[in-house]
Amino acid sequence: MPYSRLYLLLSRRWWLAFLLMGISFVAFGLASLDLLHTVSANLEFLTTYRWDAVREGALWQLGQLILAGYAAAASYVVFKLCEKVLVERLAVDKRKGTDS
Repeated sequence: MPYSRLYLLLSRRWWLAFLLMGISFVAFGLASLDLLHTVSANLEFLTTYRWDAVREGALWQLGQLILAGYAAAASYVVFKLCEKVLVERLAVDKRKGTDS
């Protein structure tokens, strides 16, 4: 299976994968912190006050919350990629020709 250039870059530079994994972990936590509660409160505000809520910017806020959800998902994907690179680096025996 061919790997992407990003995967190959991270597998050659494990320290970069480790650093990026930590950054994406923090970004995921910050982006998803209390996101579900805020989205449900926004939707409740929209359904209760309808047009007044739209005039107050509730649709704009909902769009921003959806983008924050996508940012959290992207951070999670980067985290999982870095995790895969590092786990495979630890699990694969680089010594060839040994039977132990």
